[in-house]
Amino acid sequence: MNALLPNDAHNQQLQANVHPSDWTNPVPGGPYHLVVIGAGTAGLVTAAGAAGLGARVALIERDLMGGDCLNVGCVPSKGVISAARVAATARDAGNFSVNVPKGVDVDFGGVMQRMRKLRASISRNDSATRFHELGIDVYFGQASFIDSESIDVAGTTLKYKRAVIATGARAAAPPIAGLDTVKYLTNESVFSLTELPKRLGIIGAGPIGCELAQSFAQLGSKVFLVENDHGVLPREDRDAAEIVQNAITHAGVKLLCCGQNLRINGENGIRMTVDSHGTSYDEPVDQLLVAAGRAPNVENLNLEAVGVDFTKKGVAVNDHMQTKNPRIYAAGDVCSKFQFTHAADFMARIVIQNSLFAVGPFGRKKASDLVIPWATYTSPEVAHVGVYENEALDAGIEIDTYVQHFADVDRAILEGDDEGFVKIHTARGTDKIVGATIVAKNAGDMISEVTLAMVNKIGLGKIANTIHPYPTQAEAIRKLGDQFNRTRLTPTSKKMLDVLRRLNVGR
Repeated sequence: MNALLPNDAHNQQLQANVHPSDWTNPVPGGPYHLVVIGAGTAGLVTAAGAAGLGARVALIERDLMGGDCLNVGCVPSKGVISAARVAATARDAGNFSVNVPKGVDVDFGGVMQRMRKLRASISRNDSATRFHELGIDVYFGQASFIDSESIDVAGTTLKYKRAVIATGARAAAPPIAGLDTVKYLTNESVFSLTELPKRLGIIGAGPIGCELAQSFAQLGSKVFLVENDHGVLPREDRDAAEIVQNAITHAGVKLLCCGQNLRINGENGIRMTVDSHGTSYDEPVDQLLVAAGRAPNVENLNLEAVGVDFTKKGVAVNDHMQTKNPRIYAAGDVCSKFQFTHAADFMARIVIQNSLFAVGPFGRKKASDLVIPWATYTSPEVAHVGVYENEALDAGIEIDTYVQHFADVDRAILEGDDEGFVKIHTARGTDKIVGATIVAKNAGDMISEVTLAMVNKIGLGKIANTIHPYPTQAEAIRKLGDQFNRTRLTPTSKKMLDVLRRLNVGR
């Protein structure tokens, strides 16, 4: 089991919840309808949902229940990000004529202690005791398939009718010269820090790298962020990524993008050497965080014995989340390119329906029917759902694009958050929404309105007819509906609208 560091009261409480040291595995009384391997989000949702429907369920976890999200991902990162945002707000208070006389003094140890305290309190939801009380047999140990009807866990054989692989993924470092000569951090160890590194090197400017680069800079570290592509967030809308790049460099992050010839030297501390835009950098750092690369947890499961196909990208499943073995399903990071907690949640719901209701109105649900939004929790946040503009172009999908900048949204102006935008793509000539990107302080919250519209086939024109409170940043989405409706106006309607504009009506 991974060590929970530091060994304080909060981490002791966390362990008592998600991997109790005195836990005794149950003795199976017969075959299970469902055996779930892995107690991260996908496994927990599958187990709880199936048990709630009356199925006899076993849940196996080799490490910490709650998986990455609770222990080393979403929960601790947002705890740190929230503190970093407060520090940044205090530093920028002068922009609002609010003076902070003595500057900002960040107690990094206190920041991390607060995070551990809150994580421990949240962990009750994912605890072994809670799932036992739900009627689920919880086993701790390494699971290994014996055959298509039995699984071994810590020397005990469990019989099953259906099984679910929900073992998740882990941090995996890319090949970097000299990296093996130093002790480096990943998302699995960075939240164990108790002292703020004065100089922090981060490799990878994806979501994790950008979130933590900005946060550590706001908390007082000198951060060097290395990315081999140009800019940050290489998979996101380029206009959105540019705004985030400006924000994190404003926070003090030194971005070394288009990085070439990256080398790590561990002979005397940690030195990071990289060429960026024609300049060679040789920077000593106190800590090095590798935030690039993930690997599915498929080892030691003996998948070959049950005919489950897998690659370095994970377990292969069909659109029904079913592996090549029809009795075995998979869900979550171990099998999906969408490595988000909420995606794992809804994939698990598909597995419950398809594994327990193979036919009839409840079974045969498809993963391809899911509309999955996601967000990167930098300041400002970037949230997205559906297709990007370049994806539509590559797929030959004709689209119309509507953009509303927050520089023209009153609430954003008043709050000093006017750098972002809402961008919505519709099928050419219609109001059917096929994709959206939002850059805003609370973009992760705002994207849900667009996702709801897409799932329920609510067009952009109907959003225009939905009253939004004034002043709010979400009003930007309604304004895009107005933009669409203006494309449908007749010449007479346009003249009337011009009159209203001159009267400043319909702001």
